[in-house]
Amino acid sequence: MNSTPSDADRRRSAKPVVVYPPETLPDAGVAAKLAALSGYAKTGEMLVPPREARCFRVPAGGVFRIVSVEGPQVGDLNLWNAGALSERLFSGKTRALHGTHVTTGDRLWSVLPYLRPMATLIEDTLGWYGIDADGGGVHDVIGTRCDPYTGQLLSGTTYHRCCHSNLTRALADELGMALNDAERHVHDVLNVFMCTGFTRDTGQYFMKASPVRPGDRLTLFAEIDLLGALSACPGGDCGGEHSSDVAACHPLLVEVFEGDPPEGWASPEVSGYDRSHGR
Repeated sequence: MNSTPSDADRRRSAKPVVVYPPETLPDAGVAAKLAALSGYAKTGEMLVPPREARCFRVPAGGVFRIVSVEGPQVGDLNLWNAGALSERLFSGKTRALHGTHVTTGDRLWSVLPYLRPMATLIEDTLGWYGIDADGGGVHDVIGTRCDPYTGQLLSGTTYHRCCHSNLTRALADELGMALNDAERHVHDVLNVFMCTGFTRDTGQYFMKASPVRPGDRLTLFAEIDLLGALSACPGGDCGGEHSSDVAACHPLLVEVFEGDPPEGWASPEVSGYDRSHGR
């Protein structure tokens, strides 16, 4: 049996230390990228139907924008290097570098051994939300994505329109891959517009109704050539139901813009670590 030590309060009162001080990160150049966007032209758009996912491509130096167009709706975003699926979004390191929820000025980082910015958030109309009284925030990199395996585990049900399956189908269709092959590349997401946090008493992941409304948008600058996939979550605004056909769901719009990037901008190089690992 574990007993409470006599110095428990002293141990709990240790001062927290931020592991990765943001001041040491390279400047994101948001102002210059926003200024460049004013001269860009829209080159494509994709309407993602409710409970479905679609893929889109953005060249390095381009911009993509995710827009709420009809009603409150959250989306699950996957990103890959368009030329190499092995380089993909690293939600865990993005969370460690920027926090549980991202907004303007934060960057989406790729997995090891690449570890470079894939995209930079340059506009967020929900940036006003901050962290609420429940500890909730918007655009999280803590949730994984709704998936059929967890549904089987917790309730014994089978549901095919969850975000994991939506992203799998979309990637398979985009690249002409078998579903089993595509599924291996689907990964933890950026939960766009989703309002989430951890309960203060038990530390459990929670969701609540998203504050997103038609016209809200999240705009990202592509630092490398990107292949993206966005799922319009079957939870709708995720205020109640999650993986089901009950929640009111709406489409999401993805717009792509291209133009002349800021002067002096270049795609970031992959990590300079020599990968010798001490040998």
